[in-house]
Amino acid sequence: MMVTENPTDTEYTGLLQRDEAGFMLQCDDNVRYRLELIRTPIDEVEKRVIVTGRVTDGCLLEAEGIRLA
Repeated sequence: MMVTENPTDTEYTGLLQRDEAGFMLQCDDNVRYRLELIRTPIDEVEKRVIVTGRVTDGCLLEAEGIRLA
């Protein structure tokens, strides 16, 4: 986890996964977040990514951006 320029946003690294309810991030430290996304990350599914955003409700990560790690 890394703090970004926006003080409320943080970077989370892990494996982007898709399930019947949407998208999940399986972080390197085994924490899982349900992702709330602006766009659908088709090319990044089942790959290591860096998600920039903020945790809004325990395990819900509001993603501002996703890029390959």
